[in-house]
Amino acid sequence: MTAPVSASRRRIRHRPLAGEPADLRLTDRQQQQLSLWSAELNAAASWHGELPVALLESCWLRLRRVPVQRLAAALPPDGSESAPELVRYRELCQSGLDSWSSQLQCWHDFGSGAFQQAQQRFWQHQERGNHGWTLSRYLGLVERYRRSLVPGGRRELPLLRLARQGSEDAHQLFWLPAGRGPIGHTCA
Repeated sequence: MTAPVSASRRRIRHRPLAGEPADLRLTDRQQQQLSLWSAELNAAASWHGELPVALLESCWLRLRRVPVQRLAAALPPDGSESAPELVRYRELCQSGLDSWSSQLQCWHDFGSGAFQQAQQRFWQHQERGNHGWTLSRYLGLVERYRRSLVPGGRRELPLLRLARQGSEDAHQLFWLPAGRGPIGHTCA
């Protein structure tokens, strides 16, 4: 004998988004939210910081909108490898200086404490992981998003599917065409 299903429980239907990989499955409500955000994107006259970025937490079936200007705060990118101390160290090594001499030069330029702190932050991020969400991926998203809003550009809404906490999976970035909506009837 089975217990009756509560009327408050809803069956959630998952469907792949048209034109996107089948592993991006969204509920009807999530697709409606994306349609609203696409309409907002299409209504924008130009680039601005309030444009939407969609963040999908698949395991919680949660889709939320983050303004692009607040994306770095909502999902901080790992910029540890871009620390000036480490950039300089790599430049010195690539110019032919051995690693010990490069390190000594960086200690001189930045101070040994600052250089060691930059190294420590870098290795902590390597161990802890940031699901592949690096400063270069973040900047690439912003640049592509900005380019999609130039006149004649193909407007696309960025959707980041977040990896599960504790997993080694990377966040996945999808670019969803911001449809222009249904074409009106043009016959007279």
